[in-house]
Formats: sequence, structure tokens, C-alpha cells
Amino acid sequence: MERCDWSTSDPDYIHYHDTEWGVPVHDDRRIFEFLILEGAQAGLSWLTILKRREGYRKAFAGFDPEKVARFGPDKILALLQDPGIIRNKLKVNSAVTNARAFLKVQEAFGSFDAYAWRFVDGSPIINAFTSMDQVPATSKQSDAFSKDLKQRGFKFTGSTIMYAHMQATGMVNDHLVSCFRYKEVMEG
Repeated sequence: MERCDWSTSDPDYIHYHDTEWGVPVHDDRRIFEFLILEGAQAGLSWLTILKRREGYRKAFAGFDPEKVARFGPDKILALLQDPGIIRNKLKVNSAVTNARAFLKVQEAFGSFDAYAWRFVDGSPIINAFTSMDQVPATSKQSDAFSKDLKQRGFKFTGSTIMYAHMQATGMVNDHLVSCFRYKEVMEG
């Protein structure tokens, strides 16, 4: 069974690749989860974040944006002591800032899902790459998504982070055509 090159022999990576990556996500809580995790990943490997995913789930109230939006200085200070997450002050603060902005987007658009999927006209972008060298780090859609999020007050949402978010949430199918998941994800 052939997989994308990046899914190493690590069981967490393989499981993530085989079950989640590239699968369209329309649940706001799951989308919020990926926003927090992708922001935490900045400058680190995705595997580093996957290994701490459960720690993030506990630390960030099961990725409930309403609860995270209410985190105050004492909770943030406690998070900065939590070994289950990346204890970077800017990243932790951005998760709280982003939760507040996330709620405003939900209010304005009815759901974050409705807002986010506008950047791909409501359907996943299906690429047909044959090697990882062809997979871009950004796209015009991630540029637009990033710019709009920043205007709405989001942090750690640069175009590269948002392209990774779009891959993770299935807004883009970047499985290599040789990967067994390529057709499975398209057929949904």
C-alpha cells in the first residue's frame, strides 16, 4: 500500500495520514482544533504536535471555542506550565485570541465552516501531484484566507499555516496520486 512520502513509519503519522489528512471537515469544533494545532506547529514538525494532541485537547477544553475564549490570565499562566502542550507564550495567547475571533466569525456567517469553505468555493481543491516536490507551501486561496483572518484579528494564521490547515481539513486534497488515500478522499 503506497502512502504520501511524508507519512513516515511513525504510527501516529500513519494513523493521521490514513484516517484524517485531506478528509473534508465541516464541524466547527474540529476546524477550531486544527486552527489551534496548526498555529502551535509553526516552526515545529507536525509529528511534535500530533504527539501532544491529547494534551492540547485537555488543556484547551476539548477545543471548545466558547470555553477557550473565556480563558483569563490565570488560565493562560497555568497553560504555560503544562508539559502536555508547546509552552510558547505567543502561541498560547494566540489560541485564546483566535477563539474570540472564531466566535465573531461564527456569529457573522452562521458557522466558521460556512466562512472557511468560501475560500475554495465550497468544494475541495483536488490536486494531482506525483511527488512531494510539487506540493506548494501556499496558494492564492491560502493567501486570501490568511489575509482575511488577520483582518479579523486572528494570530498565527499566515498563508503557510493556513495552507497546512486547508490540507488537514480537506479543503485541499494534496495526497499524491500514487497514494491509496487519494481516490478514497475524493470519493468521500
